[in-house]
Amino acid sequence: MEGLDHTVQLTHIWINDLDARLSWNDKARSYRLLKAVLHALRDSLKINEAVDLGAQLPGLLRGAYYEQWRPATTPARSRNIGQFLSRVDESFKRDPLADPARAIMAVFELLTEKITEGEISDVKRCLPKEIRNIWPEPDSVRH
Repeated sequence: MEGLDHTVQLTHIWINDLDARLSWNDKARSYRLLKAVLHALRDSLKINEAVDLGAQLPGLLRGAYYEQWRPATTPARSRNIGQFLSRVDESFKRDPLADPARAIMAVFELLTEKITEGEISDVKRCLPKEIRNIWPEPDSVRH
C-alpha cells in the first residue's frame, strides 16, 4: 500500500508531466483535465475494465477517478468521440480548451507511459474505434 507522501509525490509527478506536455504552466488546470478525461474514460468502460484501470492509478488519483462513479450506469450507452469530447469540455466551460482532442491525446500519452502496456491494450480494446483512433500508439509517445 502506498504511503501518503508517496502517493502525493506520484500524483504531482503525473500532473507536472501532463502540464509540461501541454505547455500550460497551470497545474490546477492540468489536474482538472486529467480528472475529466479519467472520468470520461471510466464511464466508457465496462465495470471490470474501469476497476482494472483504476487499480493502476496513484492513490490520490484513484480517489478522484472513482469520485461520483455510478457503476450501474456504465458503460455509457452512447460512447462516440463527440460525447467523449463534450464530457471533457464540461469541466472547461469558463476557460475552454483550444484543442480538446489534442488535450485528451496528451492525457492518453501520459496514461500510455504510466500504466502497464497490457492494461492500456485492454482499455483501448474496450473503447469505440473513434476514441481508440485518437489514442497514440506506444512507440509515438515520448519517454
